[in-house]
Amino acid sequence: MNVANPAFRPDPALSRAEMESLQREIATTATFSDDHGLTAEAVAIDEPADLTTGLPAADPAGDDPDATENPIVVGVDQAFLTEADPERAVSAAVAIRHGRVIEYAAATTPLSVPYVPGLLAFREGEPVCAALGALDADPDLVVCDGSGRIHYREAGLATHVGVLFDVPSVGVAKSLLCGEPDDAVDERPAGWRTPIRADDAVETATSDFPPDAAAPVIGHALQSRQYPNSRRVNPLYASPGHRVSAETAVDLVEALCAGYKLPEPTRLADAAADAAKRGDVGSTAGGGPDA
Repeated sequence: MNVANPAFRPDPALSRAEMESLQREIATTATFSDDHGLTAEAVAIDEPADLTTGLPAADPAGDDPDATENPIVVGVDQAFLTEADPERAVSAAVAIRHGRVIEYAAATTPLSVPYVPGLLAFREGEPVCAALGALDADPDLVVCDGSGRIHYREAGLATHVGVLFDVPSVGVAKSLLCGEPDDAVDERPAGWRTPIRADDAVETATSDFPPDAAAPVIGHALQSRQYPNSRRVNPLYASPGHRVSAETAVDLVEALCAGYKLPEPTRLADAAADAAKRGDVGSTAGGGPDA
């Protein structure tokens, strides 16, 4: 998988002001409308992978001759080498087609900057880009464990990755970075959703709208799973990264949740990152010239 816009590579050597300036440029470049041929039905995963005995084997060909007509969805997630090496991170990319894993890729790179809210792409972007750069598969959709447009400058990890590779992307976060839900999100049943609108913290989304206009929808809260009696599971926050609208982003994420809270691509990527951390999935140091 090749980088399309190398000028947007997340360089940890930039100052904070330069990082934020780059994010504003990325947000201007990003497309928050549908520019793809995807449907929720085409990407839907009905059966989750059984991870009790390890990761499912990658099968590039599969046993369905028609499967090659289905879109490829890639999930990416990270793990950190906190015990042996606290300054490095491993990222895994898992390519799925027709509900089957067709490829794994992983990469381990240094962590060059500390965690700063809103600047996750500059901390974790290098291993993410390296893992994606190691993929042979050409994804139709990238699903990131992190925000997309739900971000102070509308340029979360999913937007940064989507614009960098010019690929449709969505972000799936477990907590709300900014924005305001239309309705309270607590104790909602499975399948419930509500729009997240830009608030004053989203500096790039509110500046162009008159005071009396409704704030733009930058994502959705989605209750992907719930316990029927206690209702203790918190919602996910799905937002467009690049070339996907907010409405389609939440539809795609819901279709990819195969009975678990997390969408299957990032659930498998999380497991693959942990496996790579243990040395059970091959990884590379860095990502090659196109990463």
